[in-house]
Amino acid sequence: MTRTRFSLRRLLAAGLTVAATAAAALVATAGPAAAATTPGIDVSRYQGSINWTSVKNSGIQFAFIKATEGTSYKDANFNSNYTNAYNAGVIRGAYHFARPNISGGATQADYLASNGGAWSADSRTLPAALDIEANPYSGGYCYGKTTSGMRTWISDFLSRYKSRTGRYAVIYTTTSWWNQCTGSWTAPWANHPLWLARWSSTPGSLPAGAPVWSFWQYTSSGSVSGISGNVDRNYWNGDRTRLVALANNT
Repeated sequence: MTRTRFSLRRLLAAGLTVAATAAAALVATAGPAAAATTPGIDVSRYQGSINWTSVKNSGIQFAFIKATEGTSYKDANFNSNYTNAYNAGVIRGAYHFARPNISGGATQADYLASNGGAWSADSRTLPAALDIEANPYSGGYCYGKTTSGMRTWISDFLSRYKSRTGRYAVIYTTTSWWNQCTGSWTAPWANHPLWLARWSSTPGSLPAGAPVWSFWQYTSSGSVSGISGNVDRNYWNGDRTRLVALANNT
């Protein structure tokens, strides 16, 4: 998602899949052909200055916006993007890029919750997303963790975020990374919305145990009015009414 990881994800993109969740408030359909979809984007400082009114007028209904990474990095454009998206009528959510080899999951969840990842029932704020995928830095594809260790790290993050905000975090991942690095762990999909990142014309296979995708990042080279250059494009697996329901936890 962040452009510090752009080259790695280009290499992986063709075969990668992210998935969506089976939370009760979510749409229980198999894909865009089976139900309405709602267009969205995800952004970080690499998109530069964004005209959010133009973005909304182009038909974009939601945006995930990078807030934090690890335990010390906060995206320089997060505050302006998060506020301006809201004011333009775009449903927004924060996301955190996980660094499991530098601190515990609970510590990083606290950092996110304290730096933009909080939640309020205002019809325009989604629960934040945990972006956990192939390590773009040193430390190995799975951050040097065993499958058991990775499950513990993710569980600690999700539990702390839930305790801080009252919401189940969205999980952004790829099918290949998830199945390899968590050992095809199925438990989170009972509650956590799954955000699928597969740059293709179809979602493809989902991570083990995930019955449906909720969000799908289908390209990294999209074009949207109000944004200069490429931007990640996404779908929500349902109409705007259901997306507002997720935002409001109803």
